[in-house]
Amino acid sequence: MDKKIAAPISPIAKRWGRTPKGRRGRAALAGRNAAGVAAPPSFAWGGRRQSLRLVSWICGALLLAAASPALADPPIWHVTRGTTEITLFGSVHLLSADTTWLTPALAKDLADADAIWFEIPIDAAGQAEAAQLALQRGLLPADQTLSATVGPAVWAKVEKTAKAVHLPPQNLQRLKPWLAELTLSVLDFQGQGARADLGVEQTLAKAAPPTTRRDAFETIPEQIGFFADAPMADQIESLNETLDEIQDDPDEFKRLAADWARGDVKAIEVEALGPMKREAPDVYKRLLVDRNKRFAARIEAMLKGDDGGRPVNHILIVVGVGHLVGPDGVPALLRKDGYRVQGP
Repeated sequence: MDKKIAAPISPIAKRWGRTPKGRRGRAALAGRNAAGVAAPPSFAWGGRRQSLRLVSWICGALLLAAASPALADPPIWHVTRGTTEITLFGSVHLLSADTTWLTPALAKDLADADAIWFEIPIDAAGQAEAAQLALQRGLLPADQTLSATVGPAVWAKVEKTAKAVHLPPQNLQRLKPWLAELTLSVLDFQGQGARADLGVEQTLAKAAPPTTRRDAFETIPEQIGFFADAPMADQIESLNETLDEIQDDPDEFKRLAADWARGDVKAIEVEALGPMKREAPDVYKRLLVDRNKRFAARIEAMLKGDDGGRPVNHILIVVGVGHLVGPDGVPALLRKDGYRVQGP
């Protein structure tokens, strides 16, 4: 494979384990497929505003949030039961060097934690697996091209956007629409100063003491399956939407990143989750509600002292911030089950 194609895939792989309504900015705030399992072939994105970029923003670990205010105070929650304490931190996956978000309080939670849980494994092996699976599942058959798959109108937009991010359009010809979309999205964000190595997951994984256990709620194949298993028509529609977003509203992700940096959970709920909930309730359920319930059930087991037979005192949990806001977010579910949750 052309090295110029592999290059943009590499930064994408770094987002799989850390991350969205269909718009590109919101894609950065969330985590991955909310279902936690590979979406079935019948999965539907849910309309024009459900582009893959936004899906990643509100549900998980795949993409990013880039430039935002120099000093950030992102939302954080604490849950306690007896001697067990769990810290919930909502992540974004790419940040600029200008953003300072690791507050003293969060640094203390990290230092005190017995374990740190991410959405998917955050380590070199996980990144290598993500890159390999993305290529395995993201390439078209040898006798097919992206231009023929998406048609002349969408391909013309692909060419325009690729040239804008300094990528020869021909380097995208072997990619399926979902991987072409992510490649162009990441390069667009990187062109505005966003870097994966400065994102929340990468930073916290590096900063955690070597004795801190690392664990994950989901697997890399599950997340990649969410994108790769989407019907081709939905992949093309999502790619087309993202291309329009890059051209028509290039500052959207900056606005949402600023909401995160201010700790404005209401704005995140209204701007990122609200449209998905209204326009694509089935997608909202798969991406957020179902996964949030699984996350909450696992956290409740931890609070009861069950962490795979390992002692539980203090655990730091880092998932896309879209999983933590609103009435269907993990903190709300824990409160509903009678747990005392401190935070917004």
